[in-house]
Amino acid sequence: MTLTLALLLALADPAPAAPPQADAPSAVSLSEAGRAIAAGRLDQAKQMLGVAVAAGAKGEPVDRLLADLALARGEYEAALGLYRALLANHPNESLLLERAGIAALHLGRASEATALLDRATQAPGATWRAWNARGAAADDQSRWEEADAAYLRAAQLDPNSAAVANNQGWSMMLRGRWADALASFERANSINSRLPRLANNLELARAAVAAELPARTAGEGDEAYAIRLNDAGVVAAASGDRKRAEAAFAQAIELRSRWYDRAAANLAALGRAQ
Repeated sequence: MTLTLALLLALADPAPAAPPQADAPSAVSLSEAGRAIAAGRLDQAKQMLGVAVAAGAKGEPVDRLLADLALARGEYEAALGLYRALLANHPNESLLLERAGIAALHLGRASEATALLDRATQAPGATWRAWNARGAAADDQSRWEEADAAYLRAAQLDPNSAAVANNQGWSMMLRGRWADALASFERANSINSRLPRLANNLELARAAVAAELPARTAGEGDEAYAIRLNDAGVVAAASGDRKRAEAAFAQAIELRSRWYDRAAANLAALGRAQ
């Protein structure tokens, strides 16, 4: 079974009533599904696509939406496979390259992501998202000059992007440049305080500047707190602050959540890196 067919079958959920017949293509158009994906209405988009496919929609228009939906849902392996198939016929399309690169980045395939995003950013009409993702790929490989150049270009294309400022801050955190990181996170916060994980990043930077571990917030569960402690330890270890990293990982381990193994592995890695 091909990847596309598997996704189409997954979308065609059984419904209590028979799907519309003659008017299905007009009632549930592919363009409406695309708008739903862009707006984050992913369950609605999935239903629209399922009805459109059942009514006979097929080919590249469907494959593009399936890829975009998979990317939006965090199904990065499926998204990457679909984008690769589309790129076989459109090897220089910047948007496909960008989204394939982002999927590869989420899968931890930094080299593949870099190759795709290099092509995306060299294409006419490259977006700030392509440059922003290229910066993240450079961060994953500790290529700081490449990261700085990519984030600078992303910020030039969209000076009001909180995502770019947030990524610049995380890049600074990875280098142990706590004050610079805090300034970037604060800039991101002034643009969009609701950006996912920004509040945690701000706290990490402030704690790092003060040389203190993040404090548990009111009502915060063991798992959520362990995640933040482990993150703090990773950042401290990357900057060479061994004492602070050990304390963060040790406290995460003590919480005994499902993050125990990750924190324990990080602490063991510190022990090997003498």
